[in-house]
Amino acid sequence: MTSKQRGRPRSFDRPTALEQATMAFWEHGYETTSVSDLTRVMGISAPSLYAAFGDKKTLFEEVVEEYARSYGAFGGRAFDEEATARGAIGRMLAEAAGEYTDPAHPRGCLMISAATNCSTPEVEEALRARRNDNLTAFEDRIRRDVESGELPADTDAGALARFSGAVLQGMSQQARDGASRQELEALAATAMLAWPPGRTADGAEAGVGSGAGPAAG
Repeated sequence: MTSKQRGRPRSFDRPTALEQATMAFWEHGYETTSVSDLTRVMGISAPSLYAAFGDKKTLFEEVVEEYARSYGAFGGRAFDEEATARGAIGRMLAEAAGEYTDPAHPRGCLMISAATNCSTPEVEEALRARRNDNLTAFEDRIRRDVESGELPADTDAGALARFSGAVLQGMSQQARDGASRQELEALAATAMLAWPPGRTADGAEAGVGSGAGPAAG
């Protein structure tokens, strides 16, 4: 008599499963995405999910890290590649208009939208910390430009950084509400008009609109 062999554990492609979890969290937020939702979209069983990714919170933490390295990396590139705060933040806002409305994935920013109505303190705090870290990076870059004379000495670096963060977060929500790429690009360009005059290549003061918006970089 032939004995029945035990079935093998179900195998799956981990990066693909992680991408599917990212889409679920991005579209529906952390709180309203259940483990059963995740196993369904990832195509795996609950035991496989726990074995490969840990619990829901641990999976979300990995999703956020991967999102920051991929879909959310445009902001870091702008800061790495642009010489001034105006150029970096102007480019970041302009590129956000395209990223936040890209039909290939859910609209807006996962780190902003996933926190909506979140009642899990650790998750809410982790996302808040990331957003606050961004504000700190904005302020540090603006402050360096003030110190170098690129921006006027009386520029309020903290207020300008917080304004830029508010524009970015607002663009995410407006994208979720159906704003088009062109509408968000116009918003980004208009926001940059609020910046104080900068220094031109010959050391003279530039006009308010110089280097603003989508043309930055």
